[in-house]
Amino acid sequence: MSDTRAMRCSEWGLLGLLSLLWGGSFFFSKVALSELPPLTVVLARVGIAAGALWLYLRLRGIPIPTAASPWRAFLGMGLLNSLIPFTLIFWGQTFIGSGLASILNATTPVFSILVAHFLAEDETLSMNRLAAVALGIMGVAVLLGGPSWGSGGTLWGILACLGAALSYGFANTYGRRFKQMGIVPAVSAFGQIAATTAMALPLVLLIDQPWRLAQPGLAVWGSLAGLALLSTAFAYIIFFRLIATAGATNTSLVTLLIPASAILLGVVFLGERLSMSQAVGMALILLGLLALDGRMFHRR
Repeated sequence: MSDTRAMRCSEWGLLGLLSLLWGGSFFFSKVALSELPPLTVVLARVGIAAGALWLYLRLRGIPIPTAASPWRAFLGMGLLNSLIPFTLIFWGQTFIGSGLASILNATTPVFSILVAHFLAEDETLSMNRLAAVALGIMGVAVLLGGPSWGSGGTLWGILACLGAALSYGFANTYGRRFKQMGIVPAVSAFGQIAATTAMALPLVLLIDQPWRLAQPGLAVWGSLAGLALLSTAFAYIIFFRLIATAGATNTSLVTLLIPASAILLGVVFLGERLSMSQAVGMALILLGLLALDGRMFHRR
């Protein structure tokens, strides 16, 4: 299926929900990173999520594949869509704030469109996609603002988050194969997270040696639970469903919504004030989404 068609209203709703879940992941991880190293947070995130997804599949009676072919695909997706980007983002957040990390993550659609153009036969760089990318990046630039680069981030943190966005770009195109294999979204989510857990475990044992770490506090445990159950297990079920129905490039637009979701959550729950630059940035991002969808412009 090509990503060129306009998304349905139900798919836009799922995209918005996914942006809230993944926007929350930056907050949860920032709390957890105050007491735990990045790789340990990655392992906790995927390990708890894998257990929750396994229980979900068992309760619904959904079989888990036993053949080697789907598990090879799960390993590839786990590497590109979890292990590499999670590690880079969490490591980057030790240098920069969670808000800046989420904004840098919004470059994913740029990488997704370019990767899909070169690797997927049915992908083309149409004018509306180029316009959407341009408007989205303009919005991200406005959200960043001048002071953010100087006071809120370092070169290493910024490069790490951009590297994570590139990895997500490859993952969005790689994930198309799960529809061709006939694997349901919940199984794809479990397979990816379980494969990531298997890859992360030896790294954590070798590098972090968690038995040497101090016992984390209740806030960290709560953040790990939210990170794993809401921002990973539940979020990836929605993610793989969108990949199958809306396409890779359309699904990657969730990263343009994540910074706006984080700002709105701060206004509603933390009493933060929405600045003019944030309002303009979110408006540009919204215009980018409308340009990609195309329905408003077609009607005019």
